[in-house]
Amino acid sequence: MPAEETETQMKNSINQKLIEAGEKERLKTLLKERLADSDWHDRLKDQCRQVIKEKGAENITVDDLVTEITPRGRALVPDSVKKELLQKIKAFLAEQANL
Repeated sequence: MPAEETETQMKNSINQKLIEAGEKERLKTLLKERLADSDWHDRLKDQCRQVIKEKGAENITVDDLVTEITPRGRALVPDSVKKELLQKIKAFLAEQANL
């Protein structure tokens, strides 16, 4: 089995475990709280304004804006938030392994 396929299966399995345990919703809530505590929303708004200004409001759809801004939004998530979420996921998986 190719490594890429194995990785996809592993991600799907982890995602399923997170959903079944209700952990995915808890992690989403934590992410929203952490982003609200940071300047992420303001920085993302600035990025949106910049894209609209560059392309012109009449030349861009909401879908175009979302497509363009999504990678930027992910890149703007503070490293501390990414690390915290990763630690929570690792702790959850370790707990599941011990059951």
